[in-house]
Amino acid sequence: MTSHDDPSAAGTAAQGDLGPAGRAAADLATDHLAGVGDGPVWRPVPDADREWLVGQELPAAGRPLDAILDDVRTRVLPYPMGNGHPRFFGWVNSAPSPAGVLVAAPAAALNPSCAGGEHAGVLLERTVVRWLAALTGYPHPPGGGLLTSGASMATVVALAAARQRAARLDGWDVREDGLYGRRPMTVYMSAEGHGCLRKAVELLGLGRRSLRVVPVDAGFRMDVAALREAVARDIQAGALPLCVAASAGTVNTGAVDPLGDVADVAAEHGMWFHVDGAYGALGVLAPRAASRYAGMERADSLALDPHKWLGVPVDCGCVLFRDPGPVRDAFSLVPAYLRDDDADGLGWLAEYGPEQTRPFRALRAWATISHLGREGIADLVGHCSRLARTLAAMVDAAGDFERLAPVTTSVTAFRYRPAPDRDDGLDVLNRALPGLVRRRGRAFLTGTRIGGVEALRACFLNRETTTDDLAVLLDEIRAAAGEAGRTAPAEPNG
Repeated sequence: MTSHDDPSAAGTAAQGDLGPAGRAAADLATDHLAGVGDGPVWRPVPDADREWLVGQELPAAGRPLDAILDDVRTRVLPYPMGNGHPRFFGWVNSAPSPAGVLVAAPAAALNPSCAGGEHAGVLLERTVVRWLAALTGYPHPPGGGLLTSGASMATVVALAAARQRAARLDGWDVREDGLYGRRPMTVYMSAEGHGCLRKAVELLGLGRRSLRVVPVDAGFRMDVAALREAVARDIQAGALPLCVAASAGTVNTGAVDPLGDVADVAAEHGMWFHVDGAYGALGVLAPRAASRYAGMERADSLALDPHKWLGVPVDCGCVLFRDPGPVRDAFSLVPAYLRDDDADGLGWLAEYGPEQTRPFRALRAWATISHLGREGIADLVGHCSRLARTLAAMVDAAGDFERLAPVTTSVTAFRYRPAPDRDDGLDVLNRALPGLVRRRGRAFLTGTRIGGVEALRACFLNRETTTDDLAVLLDEIRAAAGEAGRTAPAEPNG
């Protein structure tokens, strides 16, 4: 019998290939990270490589590891999203932390399910959650949090707990009875709140009609007076106010809602108080920023994303709880085949969320936080916040740009306005600019709408970004605007 017919021989050969291939994979990742700032931020995928990426046939026989790595080198790494580059300013996507990259392979080598049990994955997650609470100044009772795929899932977990608690207080059990025939529950978010809140409301069966979108003030923060009025109207109409979700750093402008005032409204009406700190919660570590976050520690739940500002490789979100009891009440399910008589009083992590199979997220988060330390994280937050203020000052000093919002965290929102006395065509131009800038390859920018107008926004999360990169960004916007002017269709006669 040949080695091709002997499964054990094939396994031995595969193990023999693993050492050289593993070292080659490490070198591949290292070389990529070392050179990412030297290439374009983003590039279109040529037709041939696009066809390869989306149109490969399923291999009939297994391929050698070195051939697979060669494909990664030539077909995958040349076409990044761009978020590793110092001049990537789009959305809220960070460069990966070096420590998080280094431990990704060991985490995959262990490949545990972190649902529960006594092993490193579960135990380390307890520490990571406690560290994240400490960094944000949030209280941490034992069992008061878990890692998730991201803040979207963290929000689902938090609102499910809020729903279960509200039902219990109203005399019924949503897990047993469902929502049919019950009075409507209402959820409140600001007009600048993240779309994951809408998705969570829909997914949990509350329905979009239950969602109240509260106006914002001139600083794009939730209008607390309008919130009070909305809650009063719903109570008068017989609804059950369930939850108010405030933002500790919105995606559009980085604004932090008046958290203490919102917490007061929640307490007055027995509502669950949720804070979306996915991007901005760590902004509390910036110099002189703590006062803006006063009240965040009063939240019943806090969502944050270590894979944003900290740069933990995706995916790694987190949800923290003031009281883990309602969360376990909302999710715990322990069939006989999962019973663990040796578990402590906290039970399994799977009892606090919808995931039963849970990946080993904690190692990447632990390594990243350990590598930076509290001081390093504070330095990173401070550096990024200073960059946002510096860009705002450059925009204010330029005659062809206009700032659209105050700078609160590390987001600068502005627009290109080549003629200060003219508004015609500005929305069309600013909507086109992000794509034109990206295609030029020297910077990456995304757009949005703020205050009813098309806006450009730059989000800073990368410690390697410098003030020189800010000047490149503004020059690239000007150059892209010039291209837009040259390619714009002629105005119709008359």
